[in-house]
Amino acid sequence: MTTTTMTKFLGAVLFTASVALTSFTPSTIKTVKLTKGKPGAVKTIDHKKNFKTASFKVDNENSKLTWAAKKATGDHNGEVKISNGNFAVENNNLKGGSFDIDLNTITDADLTDQASNDKLVSTLKSETFFNTGKFPKASFVISSVTKTSGNQYDVKGKLTIKGITNDVSFPATIAVNGKKLTANAKITVDRTKYDIKFRSKNFFENLGDKVIYDDFDLNVNLTANAQ
Repeated sequence: MTTTTMTKFLGAVLFTASVALTSFTPSTIKTVKLTKGKPGAVKTIDHKKNFKTASFKVDNENSKLTWAAKKATGDHNGEVKISNGNFAVENNNLKGGSFDIDLNTITDADLTDQASNDKLVSTLKSETFFNTGKFPKASFVISSVTKTSGNQYDVKGKLTIKGITNDVSFPATIAVNGKKLTANAKITVDRTKYDIKFRSKNFFENLGDKVIYDDFDLNVNLTANAQ
């Protein structure tokens, strides 16, 4: 091999190595593939393309939210409807999302006397509780999702009621089967954090058996379809 040929060969090797090294950066994962032919010819493969991200829209009709609250002399429970919601799924794992709750649809399921039922629902919609005239919707936005095992997740997010937002966290069962997502969870909410203090023993004294406990449960059963 002549000196000129050797020089060209070494130059081609150094050029190819330089291109290969500069094609790697910490912010992106790429495979650098050297191709036959001209020295320095490279092909990059972006592995991010292998991740499949999909959007799922909540099926309002087939989703169900129930609530349960307790007081010193008993408890009440009922339903409330979702107005809309969307989730982001990557490789069949939930990554984020949000949904709204239409508080004007709140109902009671345990009182069979219609007058008593109507009175309770009216109270829940009044300024004493959710003030639906001014704040017709509540909302939940996912901040982070951590998969613990199988279909089990730890979910953290921000719940807004009456224009007040607080952090909440809870375990959830979430499954993605093809174009269908199902999610089940129980969110325990401290109503006093949302300026709902009516008959709370932490804010009023001598309530006796008229106490209404601060925590209420929101049982979430969501169905969503891929878009």
